[in-house]
Amino acid sequence: MASQVVMPKQGNSVESCIIVEWKKKVGDTVAVGEVICAAETDKSTIDVESTAAGTVLALLYEEGSDVPVMLPIAVVGEPGEKAEEVGPEVPASSDAAPSEPVAAPKDVAAVAPAAAVSAVSANGASPRARNLADSLGVPLAALSATGPKGRIIERDVVNAAGQPLSPAAKAAALASGQLPPASGSGIGGRVLAADMGDAPAAASTVAAESVAPTAAGSDFPGPVTEIPVKGVRKVTARRMMESIHGTCQLTLHAFADASALKKLRAGFKASNPDLGLTKITINDLVLFAVARTLVQFPEFNAHFLGDKIVQFGQVHLGMATDTPRGLLVPVIRDAAKLSLSDLSATAKRLAVSCMEGNATPDDLTGSTFTVSNVGSFGIEAFTPVLNVPEVAILGVGGIALKPVEGKDGSVSFVPHIGLSLTIDHQAVDGAPGARFLQALSMNIAAIDLLLAK
Repeated sequence: MASQVVMPKQGNSVESCIIVEWKKKVGDTVAVGEVICAAETDKSTIDVESTAAGTVLALLYEEGSDVPVMLPIAVVGEPGEKAEEVGPEVPASSDAAPSEPVAAPKDVAAVAPAAAVSAVSANGASPRARNLADSLGVPLAALSATGPKGRIIERDVVNAAGQPLSPAAKAAALASGQLPPASGSGIGGRVLAADMGDAPAAASTVAAESVAPTAAGSDFPGPVTEIPVKGVRKVTARRMMESIHGTCQLTLHAFADASALKKLRAGFKASNPDLGLTKITINDLVLFAVARTLVQFPEFNAHFLGDKIVQFGQVHLGMATDTPRGLLVPVIRDAAKLSLSDLSATAKRLAVSCMEGNATPDDLTGSTFTVSNVGSFGIEAFTPVLNVPEVAILGVGGIALKPVEGKDGSVSFVPHIGLSLTIDHQAVDGAPGARFLQALSMNIAAIDLLLAK
């Protein structure tokens, strides 16, 4: 009897995956545990293994489709069986009930009729969808649900969101239950309270369609390339917008004496390879100093959740990493308890996993504080954007010579490293932020002594 292969669940925070590449085609044989497709979450790329053996009878989605987890993606059975004979049997662990239609597979109507499920249901919305809807001013009652069991999921909110709303427009949208217009009369298309009179009363408005640019080439000379915003890029865009519009961000800049950093790094590089220290970098030393400083300032090792602030006893250090797929933030767990060599090895392992697309959802979740280092690009200072719900993020710049006046009035040039601390002013004030940055600068300047503690 033919069986369905479902999109597996990838941790508690992943609601859907994008099918990147089918490894099998209709008519191919497949064994249990054999990879049937590669899929992309908002954080990593995974191999989806077949849970059935036999012949691939149907592939229910095209490459590039965004598929909710625990819904069928393929049908496997005996040669000659018809995929249409397979009922919508979803495993018991799925969020979708067997008696309900599953979402929009291609060309197999009997498996999953393609019809949007009304959002006004007892199943409501997922927690992530609710939080995003509140932050963007999108009324849940005006949306159509595409998630399992008729639930509104994060994707439904993203599809309905247009340009950012002013606080007054957001309040008006949530109070009236109206979807705001996709674009408003404010700067950059921002929706103002005055624009709410033109908002539709119901039905989802897909922002990508409502504010789509003119057809490629019609207004611009020469070749034009259109790049779909999806996967990691789409998630990063949404999260950056949420961060800017949902927090009160203040950035403080400082420079720390990097003489000890450079001397220590040079010593490690020239050390006996058997000691395993030659690959320790300036960034590793900075991460070490940050983890130890956060122990001194627990208010910065925290999440701001609106009605409460949660401080953590362990430092789980996020490390912003540039990858071919976009920005990822792997997490060094219990960073304050690791030796320098262990921290360095963990950071390199996570960075390689991200670059190769092998990082797991667990590798990319649970950070309590994030560090973003762009010093290798010659940037001295910048404004890092908060990785919400964290209350602070540190930006690390490059090392440059700065004039320093000695006690005798003489001036010498000393290497300094740029540090930029962005805080959520809703959770912490500027003075504690300045004290944290000052303490971190002192710890970096005395990194050799900090290693001895």
